[in-house]
Amino acid sequence: MAETLKKGSRVTGAARDKLAADLKKKYDSGASIRALAEETGRSYGFVHRMLSESGVTLRGRGGATRGKKAAAN
Repeated sequence: MAETLKKGSRVTGAARDKLAADLKKKYDSGASIRALAEETGRSYGFVHRMLSESGVTLRGRGGATRGKKAAAN
C-alpha cells in the first residue's frame, strides 16, 4: 500500500475491505501492528481494530518471557 490514507478520514465500504485484506496479508507475513500503522498513516488502535474485525489471530507481545519456575518439591 504505497499511498497513505488521510489521517482521520473515514474508510468505508470496498476501500475498508481492501485495506483490511492488505493489513491482514502483511500482518500474517510478519509485519507488526506498529509498522502497519506507520505505513498507512493510521493509529495503532485503528490497525488493531481492522485486524480484529478481519478475523486475524493476533500475536502475543514480543520480548523476553518468563517461564514457569520449577515446582520446589
